[in-house]
Amino acid sequence: MWWGVLVALCAAVFSGTAAVVQAVAARSVPDSGRGVHVHLLLDLTRRWRFWAGLGLDLASFAATFTALRVSPVFLVQAATSANLAVTAVVARRVLGTHLGRVEKAAVVAVCAGLVVLGLFAGRQGPSHGDTTLHVTLLVAVGLLAVLGWLAGRLPPRIAGAVLGLLAGCGFGLTSLASRVIDPSSVAALALDPATWVLPTAGFLAFLFYATALQRESVTAATAGTVVGQTVFPGLVGLLVLGDEVEFGTLALVGFLVTILGALTLARFGDVSEDSAPPDPAPRATAPGGSG
Repeated sequence: MWWGVLVALCAAVFSGTAAVVQAVAARSVPDSGRGVHVHLLLDLTRRWRFWAGLGLDLASFAATFTALRVSPVFLVQAATSANLAVTAVVARRVLGTHLGRVEKAAVVAVCAGLVVLGLFAGRQGPSHGDTTLHVTLLVAVGLLAVLGWLAGRLPPRIAGAVLGLLAGCGFGLTSLASRVIDPSSVAALALDPATWVLPTAGFLAFLFYATALQRESVTAATAGTVVGQTVFPGLVGLLVLGDEVEFGTLALVGFLVTILGALTLARFGDVSEDSAPPDPAPRATAPGGSG
């Protein structure tokens, strides 16, 4: 199991760095105000930092998928949540993000909680879920879309925090689908509802996260995402898939410390903390010009 944790930590480095790259790209696109707009992703495709961030995200997904095949969901999601610390460090250097004492303490708390979780997490459960669970995951994608639409209509600061949380739930759904999916044959993959959770939940999560990065500081938006991608799938792993936890009280303490630290960052985060100028929008080329 130890190498699964190592791979999950690599995923955290990839996704933590991607968050900052994507924040720079997202803020180069004018915010359309309230709502969640698909054209944001279309605008982002014209920015090279979007593709760089997407590449890092895909590397993170591949590493997480691998870790989930050998380690409990609870442990893998907690390990990948270390991306919050990576984001905080990279954002400080790239975006000039200022973290006060409370926020720095929160980052330390998240990392300390993850260490405790890593020490006391148990074995992966044998269950891959029944058909009902697979269908429920797909239904949850529809619910996620509705909640995201409603969240986008909230005031910008609140919308950013809630969308970050919902993005985390979307990434959590992709992690659960990765864990329970049946890769035994092409036919099994095509007929498994969990297969369709991967692209749909991933798209919604990416859209919500990009919107949150426009309206919150990168650290705060990522903190909400950490909470969503850790709590939800971790509980499903423990309660439904049979994942085990050793020294349950200590693991619970580590879990709570991690989540409280992330919530603290979400509470104090503000997009004004990021002082670096946004990525300039691509310049239009005059007809007949050399570009």
